[in-house]
Amino acid sequence: MISAAASRRAAELAAARAAFVNATVVRARRPTSAHAGDAAIVLADGTIEGFVGGSCAEHSVRAYALAAIESGEPLLLRIVPFDGVAAPSSAEDAAEELSREEGVVTVQNPCLSGGEIEVFLEPVLPAPPVVVAGETPIAEALRRLSFDAGFEAVAEGASLESAFGVVIASHGRDELALLRAALEAGVPYVGLVASRGRGSGVIAELRSDGVAAELFDAIDVPAGIDIGARTPSEVAVSILAKLIAARRQSGWSAAHSGAPSVAVDPICGMTVAAGGATVSLEYDGERYFFCCEGCRSQFEARRHAGAGA
Repeated sequence: MISAAASRRAAELAAARAAFVNATVVRARRPTSAHAGDAAIVLADGTIEGFVGGSCAEHSVRAYALAAIESGEPLLLRIVPFDGVAAPSSAEDAAEELSREEGVVTVQNPCLSGGEIEVFLEPVLPAPPVVVAGETPIAEALRRLSFDAGFEAVAEGASLESAFGVVIASHGRDELALLRAALEAGVPYVGLVASRGRGSGVIAELRSDGVAAELFDAIDVPAGIDIGARTPSEVAVSILAKLIAARRQSGWSAAHSGAPSVAVDPICGMTVAAGGATVSLEYDGERYFFCCEGCRSQFEARRHAGAGA
């Protein structure tokens, strides 16, 4: 069960626009140190705050929590012990992921104590920020409806480096500078509320101002999907529909989560986070990641033995 302190921490992270995962043990079969109701928060750097089992289970929770941040989809993670007489001696002998179906993954943990646990992983991602420029009725409607569509409308002047979209609905006022900045910053969606004729004129001005021609294709003008919109709210809905489509196609949450990638422990085959506090070793120009110091020591011993042969 999530404690009051964990709830406050989750609220802090959400307010700071940080990606994280709520991990909750929903089932535990002995022997295991975790119990149903145990909960933790997994940060985007792989840090686990709370308790969802011992160190071995934590590695699986961490790896799949990071995957949930990337996909934006919740996941039920079933962690079962290795079913052989002894833990596998190499990555080739370990079948870490046993099965995957919609919303459920079953993994085999080589060093689990013998019990099983099921952990529900619920990613909490910041809403993609969209810069809305203009004081027109369409701009106001966009600001009003953005939250329900899963976006955060931010004011002109906000950083474009972290923006998912820029929508200019200023009816010709101060358009060129923001358009150029958004295009050159590589903002995934850039929309201009204008007729096709005026949009062509704006693009011509950008061309004469030295903006690279290959960037013009990124401008959505007239902004939005053609749904026959007439009122400001209808136009805003058409633009939000285009933003939603662009978000689904772009993989934006994965690119902006800051989550480290995952790696496979070359000794035991466990999937671990490739970064953060994960035990690692650089060998022959490549960095390897391990579930524990023991696996790293075995790796070093094998390399030294091979080098001395």
